[in-house]
Amino acid sequence: MAMSANVDEKQPEGAARRRAQRIGSAPPRRMSRLVVFLLLLAAGGALALYLGPPRAQAPAATDATAPTVTVSTPQRRRLAPWTDFLGQFSAVDRVEIRAQVGGYLTEIHFSDGQLVEKGDLLFVIDARPYDIQLQQANAQRRIALAQLELAKKELERSSALSERNYVSRETHDQRVQQKQAAEAALQQAEAAVHSGELNLEWTRIRSPISGRVSTRRVSPGNLVVGGQSGGATTLLTTVVSLDPIYLDFDMSESDYVAYQRHLHSDSRPDRLARIALSDEEEWTRRGRLDFLDNELDRASGVIHARVSVPNADSFIAPGQFARLRVPIAAETDTLLVPEVALSADQSHTLLMTVSAEGTVVPKDVEVGASIEGMRVVKRGIGPADRVIINGLIFARPGAKVTAQSGRMAEAVGRN
Repeated sequence: MAMSANVDEKQPEGAARRRAQRIGSAPPRRMSRLVVFLLLLAAGGALALYLGPPRAQAPAATDATAPTVTVSTPQRRRLAPWTDFLGQFSAVDRVEIRAQVGGYLTEIHFSDGQLVEKGDLLFVIDARPYDIQLQQANAQRRIALAQLELAKKELERSSALSERNYVSRETHDQRVQQKQAAEAALQQAEAAVHSGELNLEWTRIRSPISGRVSTRRVSPGNLVVGGQSGGATTLLTTVVSLDPIYLDFDMSESDYVAYQRHLHSDSRPDRLARIALSDEEEWTRRGRLDFLDNELDRASGVIHARVSVPNADSFIAPGQFARLRVPIAAETDTLLVPEVALSADQSHTLLMTVSAEGTVVPKDVEVGASIEGMRVVKRGIGPADRVIINGLIFARPGAKVTAQSGRMAEAVGRN
């Protein structure tokens, strides 16, 4: 009994010791150290994140200060200075087809707007009345011919008798006069025959030139009024020639003087004009300036000029408008840059160039006409300047850039 009492007294003491081991003072000290370590580790990570990005962005900042651009020297080409004009095409020949004899229209031998050749049959007028007139003229000619033969024989007999004094001088003179009258009557009859043949020929109306015929103004069955005057006659249609064709335009006095100096210069003058139709960007057609009027218009101060243009395919029609360029000086070396390389600064036109040190240098330039996507530069740059043709948005005056070589043709393709 005593032993069991000792065990019971010691049991609470052992349980207390085990509880003390589970929640004793030593484990809380280890937990506080762990918490401090974790806080230090988190603070170090945050500091690393804070200090890390600037070091990673340093190379990007270096690249941003020197962007890459494409450069090329200006294109050199031998070109002649010119002046632009606006002109209108006109036919070299324009003919109004009118009837020269009257009558009923019986046939039409063309389609409206058709291309015709010189001599092609266009209209036919009823020829029966003129055939009758020709027969009458032939009959009168035969009568006159018979009268002439009789007059000749009577004159021969009178001459033989006159030599023997069997016929008076007065009678002989009458025979001579009768022969002369018969000859005149024969000539008149022959003229009537020719007139009848001509009238009969005019009943078949043919094209006097090669070109394009207009629409018919009269239908078959209508009575056509003919004649030689042309005023009161019936207009049947019109025909215009197409090859070559004229391009008419007006020159101002200053342009006329510049062109005249070009013609009288020591160099070989260029009379060829470059032509572009209303829907064409390129100057694909050529014409020769072959006419300048003999005086300037006193009211407007311009002089009329004309260019003869080949039109073998009949593509151009009279009345069309076209742009043309006329040379006013001899060919010289010209610098060209693509349109995309130009930029504007208020009233100035600028080209961005790159110096040998890699610095962007803007240059104020004077530009001229546009040619095949390129622009003529009259002054402001030299043939050795490196012009920025791509990456212009990254170029700032005085800034550093990385220049790589390119070709002008690539920039023209992007325009």
